[in-house]
Amino acid sequence: MVIGQITVCSGCCCGATGRGKPEVPVEWLKQEWRARGLLKNVQLTVSFCMGPCDVPNVVRICGSAGDIWLGNINRREQYAELVAWAVMSKASGAFLPLPEDFDSLRFNPFRSHEQ
Repeated sequence: MVIGQITVCSGCCCGATGRGKPEVPVEWLKQEWRARGLLKNVQLTVSFCMGPCDVPNVVRICGSAGDIWLGNINRREQYAELVAWAVMSKASGAFLPLPEDFDSLRFNPFRSHEQ
């Protein structure tokens, strides 16, 4: 049973280490998703560009409760925490609340960041 999808941006800005942006560990994420048996329950998609490009390293979480957008993920530990959350969510059969560490990374891509 699919409980949701996580889309990780690895496009023009996200993960562009040559432009001073933090790495997006795409191959590591794919490996973790396979190793932990997440693919059939929490789908992982790596996208070239999801926008908005003023926020690097964007992740979109889509589930029955709606979408959550995260940006400025700049440490591998944050991606590891996302994997651990996905594993716990799979075990519960639904997306659990995200860890509080992600609260400051949430944003709405459909309105001005000044609002």
